[in-house]
Amino acid sequence: MGKRREARERAVQFLFQHELNPPEKLDQALDHFWESQRASAIAGDKGPAMWGETPELPPPTTEEAATRLFADPLIRGVVENRDRLDEEIKKYAQNWDLHRMAVVDRNILRLAIYEMLFRDDIPPVVSINEAVDIAKRFSTGDSGKFVNGILDRVRGQLMRPGRGL
Repeated sequence: MGKRREARERAVQFLFQHELNPPEKLDQALDHFWESQRASAIAGDKGPAMWGETPELPPPTTEEAATRLFADPLIRGVVENRDRLDEEIKKYAQNWDLHRMAVVDRNILRLAIYEMLFRDDIPPVVSINEAVDIAKRFSTGDSGKFVNGILDRVRGQLMRPGRGL
């Protein structure tokens, strides 16, 4: 899996958690999230820790740092622009109330729409393809089609090329 895909998946996981349990301080929540991701990965590599044992984590690897470097601005952008992103979803999700959508689908849509509206360095087709693949992996069997349909409509209203700059 590519580092950007992994970063997007982690971003969706954080946004899912953030929506269900909004933290008071975003910076602390992000630090805790990334630390728990590392601890989980290390535990998976070494096997479960003994009860009560809290191993000290080594510094992040270059790959972990790169993943966070790409994901954090996406997460912050979605959190800061959530109302606007939700308006876009409502505009294109005909016959769907925002709160009836699966939480994971809603956050995948927010992330991809954020990329399409605010990140000129990411071609919209990349955002769409990544979102569809993440939806297929983390949500229902129909989520890929659902996410693709909405994002394709959003792409149609963009004032920039769909494939590259």
